[in-house]
Amino acid sequence: MDSEMETSAVKKVNFPPEWHEQDGVMLTWPHDGTDWASILPEVEQTYLRIAREIIKREKLLLVCRKKEAIIRLFQPGELEKIHLFEMASDDTWSRDHGPITTLINQIPAIHDFTFNGWGGKFYAANDNGITRKLFQTGAFRPGSLYFQHDWVLEGGSIETDGEGTLLTTAPCLLNSNRNGEISTEQAEFVLKEYLGAKRILWLDHGHLEGDDTDSHIDTLARFCNRNTICYVSCSDLHDPHYLSLKKMEQQLQGFRTINGEPYRLVPLPMVSPRYDVDGRRLPATYANFLIINQAVLMPVYQVPEDKVAVQVMQSLSRTGKLWRLIVPR
Repeated sequence: MDSEMETSAVKKVNFPPEWHEQDGVMLTWPHDGTDWASILPEVEQTYLRIAREIIKREKLLLVCRKKEAIIRLFQPGELEKIHLFEMASDDTWSRDHGPITTLINQIPAIHDFTFNGWGGKFYAANDNGITRKLFQTGAFRPGSLYFQHDWVLEGGSIETDGEGTLLTTAPCLLNSNRNGEISTEQAEFVLKEYLGAKRILWLDHGHLEGDDTDSHIDTLARFCNRNTICYVSCSDLHDPHYLSLKKMEQQLQGFRTINGEPYRLVPLPMVSPRYDVDGRRLPATYANFLIINQAVLMPVYQVPEDKVAVQVMQSLSRTGKLWRLIVPR
């Protein structure tokens, strides 16, 4: 027992926030078997622009079906910063099926949690195998540790402030379609054991129509720095999201930082209803942005709320890290 305690005492685990300096970003490229099949040429152009913004600032780890098809899209100078890995994939959601990285005594640790297609809603065997295959082919920094977990956990379901606080949602992590019937205490044990969390802030409310993730935190509320959370807000009393998001807001107002102070809460507007070709409302959100080195990539939807959302993110960029805001043309 004494030996085990001594070992754990020198094991320092840190789960860095998204604004931590990065070696690179992973993308899984769209193809005709993904969600984007019906608008693949348009989506591929969007991914191309995302990729080009990333390689201006850091490396890009790119998973694709065929290397040759990707190589034709980039200039030789651009390809120097792209690490291409050819393997099967089911879809493009790399934040969810890709690795979750911690630092154990400052050594990168690649955590390969199980991805089951957001609770078995979609076939996900190929996506679930991507992180393992990447590690086996030497995709990550030499000397990186690797841990494969039977526990189901998607990267988009957790937010970290880098100081031991995790923000997540009970409707997702405690859903029986992930890890069976589990208690809050059991889930917290796993998050603390594997990710070094000191405490977990649980949201019980917040939902977007059309969302297959069971309320991922990355669609609802995000850490922008250690004491700031931006979140989706709805002011339309007639919108079906209004009550759930109001309850989420009230819960956020009750949260405190690790130092006991109220968080600075910054509302993001609710996107005007967007629908797919079958008339189903889409889970459009401004919270699903990506922070890379010195920049933020955020979605827009060609609706009036875009202008407000961009202004909010610009304000956060000026008062937080020295980020440059990048939105699609």
